Amino acid sequence: MSVMRLAILASAVLTSLVGAAQDQVQAQTTLRIGIAEDPDILDPSIGRTYVGRIVFSAFCDKLFDIDEKLNIVPQLALSHETSADGKEMTIKLRPGVKFHDGEPLDAEAAKFSIERHMTLPTSFRKSELASVDHVEVVDPLTIKLVLKTPYSPLIAQLTDRSGMMVSPKAAREAGDKFGLHPVCAGPYKFVERVQQDRMVFEKFADYWNKDNIHIDRVVFLPIVDATVRLANLKSGGLDLIERVLATDIKDVRADPKLVLSTAPELGYLGLTVNIANDKSKGPLSQSAKVRQALDLSIDREAINQVVFNGEFTPGNQWVSPTHPYYQKSFPVQGRDIAKAKALLKEAGVSLPVTVDYMIPKGTEYEAVAQVVQSMAAEAGFDIKIRAVEFATTFKQAQAGEFQIFQINWSGRIDPDGNSYVFMHTKAPQNDGGYASPEADKLMEDARMISGFDERKAIYEKLTKVLLTDLPIIYLYHRTLLIAHTTRLEGYKQMPDGLVRVVGLKFK
Repeated sequence: MSVMRLAILASAVLTSLVGAAQDQVQAQTTLRIGIAEDPDILDPSIGRTYVGRIVFSAFCDKLFDIDEKLNIVPQLALSHETSADGKEMTIKLRPGVKFHDGEPLDAEAAKFSIERHMTLPTSFRKSELASVDHVEVVDPLTIKLVLKTPYSPLIAQLTDRSGMMVSPKAAREAGDKFGLHPVCAGPYKFVERVQQDRMVFEKFADYWNKDNIHIDRVVFLPIVDATVRLANLKSGGLDLIERVLATDIKDVRADPKLVLSTAPELGYLGLTVNIANDKSKGPLSQSAKVRQALDLSIDREAINQVVFNGEFTPGNQWVSPTHPYYQKSFPVQGRDIAKAKALLKEAGVSLPVTVDYMIPKGTEYEAVAQVVQSMAAEAGFDIKIRAVEFATTFKQAQAGEFQIFQINWSGRIDPDGNSYVFMHTKAPQNDGGYASPEADKLMEDARMISGFDERKAIYEKLTKVLLTDLPIIYLYHRTLLIAHTTRLEGYKQMPDGLVRVVGLKFK
């Protein structure tokens, strides 16, 4: 062989190797998502955090999902049908779906997942599925949920963690450690988690909708400081961040390399009051008048202007004033210090009323708490702010180690999802131990009726009870603020605040 041919051959091999290396580099795309907290356990039966739901959306598909207009659309299920008496729901499953361990998602697996949500001792899904008596396998791809009573929010519950399917084989083998290495049926499969540092997922080759998955790896990075999250996005260290500060909106919109996606949130920020579990038996837990005084000392619009540049929506109920179920007969009341002081006097409490006020660490959480602290002081409250690591706040809340817990709820498409789990007696997220037979009955009645007008009338009565008792003092409803690099294409913001990775690609 001539020297010339050898040189050409060598050049061709080198070009081929370089090309292959470049293809390899291009193929290994990674989407880096900055989240505002480190989630709790990655087990859909046990998890209860908003950031956890964001992470779940990358690896744990549900029976149903929602679109931008809150319509319920198929995901792992193809269809559902409810019987005329409202006591049976038949669900057809999508064929050919596999879990990340290769096991099939069939009717037996779906039955297992739903029953696990219902029966696992530590499950937070129990109240969401409380109306389900049992699950029947109709055929290999059909299940029937047999209900104790009609339950209008059931399909909405199945668009969230109650509808997430887990591998029966993996769940049985892992037991209560399942959340350390979860196995679901989503677009990405779990690789590793380093607490407070990162969660890594890689593309699942056998995903049912694999033609819509264009990115190889997704890495979630918990970064509590919103300013640091944004700085990382600007510098290229992150590709997408959730919870941009309202005060940074102009900055993001002015940056030609960034895109801001927004949507009104379904949830709220509220002050959960420890009514029954307060070991110190403070005045706030003992007297509705003291809670009403605290409520009257707060100017919600001032919080919105001072902390959020007027970008959020002041509120006083578990749904936003723009929501169809909002009760306009109970509007947000203005601040009234004189009335607040009179209520404290009627309650016969000694002043100042000292309050332990727990918040998760974070710029906006702390700013809101400081404004509330300052306003409440004028009425006679001495609020002691206690900032705690995010996941730890939930452990302390469950243990009753707080008097007020200031926390966001990301919201559900049905109003039941914003109320029952927090305020029904002994419901799993009723951290304050609130108990009212009247409120319980109204929440139960609203679950059994599907007509909008009838349900809204029931919720009006419930609103009156809850705004008197004030187990939760609602302050505002956020605008979801998600920023990403212009390199990322196909991103749509849904009202549930979750980051959906299906369909995303890099330019």
